Amino acid sequence: MEFDIREIITVGMVLFAVIDIVGSIPIIIDLRSKHGQIESEKATAVAAIIMIVFLFTGEELLKIIGIDVNSFAVAGSFVLFFLALEMILGIRIYRDEEASSASIVPIAFPLIAGAGTMTTLLSLRSQFYTINIVVAILLNIIVVYIVLKSSSKIEKLLGENGLGVIRKTFGVVLLAIAVKLFAANVKGLFV
Repeated sequence: MEFDIREIITVGMVLFAVIDIVGSIPIIIDLRSKHGQIESEKATAVAAIIMIVFLFTGEELLKIIGIDVNSFAVAGSFVLFFLALEMILGIRIYRDEEASSASIVPIAFPLIAGAGTMTTLLSLRSQFYTINIVVAILLNIIVVYIVLKSSSKIEKLLGENGLGVIRKTFGVVLLAIAVKLFAANVKGLFV
């Protein structure tokens, strides 16, 4: 158990980029206008529980189906790569169907704790200490909560161009992390 501020910052940045809560502000505002008030507390609590439970049980689940962590990490690097391309190029390679209500399902899952986040968590677990990942998850959940609570104020403050710059910047960071994750785990596939 190694508590390391640098690891927490690195993992936190990766999760922030993958969750992309700032880039999701237009989706959140749209859901809020269609379905009324979003329960920020409930959505963030459920997302945190999903991520932490998957962090600890995901590897066992992989063992049950016969997949090693290196294989999952390499697969995760591809998911991160395509998520980064979406963010940088402003295209949609994959998106879930639109939700019919603004309950926990569209916000907590898959918007916050979706497939990309789950893949990322297990991929990160192969490189970083679990305690640092948990702290990074909790820090991101705090940011998610703040963004959900003040999404309309943030949108007005940043504007469309500001949101675009943030999204592209984190896309480039995510792309670099995907390459690093692939390089670090691909060797393990051939051992």
